[in-house]
Amino acid sequence: MAEARRERADAVRNRRAILLATEELLAHHPPEKISMEQVAAAAGVGKGTVFHRFGSRMGLMRALMEERAVALREAVTDGPPPLGPGAAPRERLLAFLDAVVELVARNKGLLAALCHATTTAQRPADDAPRGEHPFHAFWHGHVSALLAAQRPDLDAGLLAHFLIGALQNERVLRLLERGETAHVAGTLRTLVTGLLDAAPTADENAPGRP
Repeated sequence: MAEARRERADAVRNRRAILLATEELLAHHPPEKISMEQVAAAAGVGKGTVFHRFGSRMGLMRALMEERAVALREAVTDGPPPLGPGAAPRERLLAFLDAVVELVARNKGLLAALCHATTTAQRPADDAPRGEHPFHAFWHGHVSALLAAQRPDLDAGLLAHFLIGALQNERVLRLLERGETAHVAGTLRTLVTGLLDAAPTADENAPGRP
């Protein structure tokens, strides 16, 4: 039993060391320039350990990006308002989009690499549509639900794709690279606020679609 606990502790420590080493390398190199050998050397583990834990370089990048996004997801599901439950849909939506813009701004290279990988893969991981990053489904579902709660007359699912997809646009990413995070977030807020405040569509029988 003690040996099993020690092995689990070693595995957790190795995983953390590998992710920290990857973060450090990403501070100086784009994702496509980082090899598994470099990560292993920086983490002080064998290359086989890195492959065993993550499968591939892209698996490693995916794990790192998912770890960076988990705090946002926890804030949405269990945190205080306006990100978490308790605030009105409008406030939650605006707060969430602000948080997503900030997350994308801090992780542009990782997101670009993941989107490129799913776009060029023969079969995207988890059967996700091509071009989607690993947590697109959660972001899309959350935005869709909040839009539908505020404007049930609109196609919330399609609008959510538009809003999230805008943050993968090359020109928008270029603005974030130049440090214009506040400008991007403010413009997105203006767009969403105008959408939420617009008069309902004339066709009252056109429900929002997932």
